Amino acid sequence: MVSKKLTIVNAQGFHMRPASTFATAMGKYASDVTIKHNGADVNAKSLMNIIAACIKCGNEIEVVANGADENDALAEAVQMIESGFGE
Repeated sequence: MVSKKLTIVNAQGFHMRPASTFATAMGKYASDVTIKHNGADVNAKSLMNIIAACIKCGNEIEVVANGADENDALAEAVQMIESGFGE
């Protein structure tokens, strides 16, 4: 299991477009990927779960990956979040 704490930097937070992009990207990994936010564990492969978590700009989250390709999954997740999803 690997994890990293991150702060959401894009102005709109995890709204529909970045949430969709993120869930699709995480879906290609065999590992389980979870976003920890406000005491809840959110399935990072589920668009609806990400949207329901109401993750806003400035929120701190922890991305946790667990499985065969966990390092690759975490690396891509970190890159996407730190880049602000290109916004």
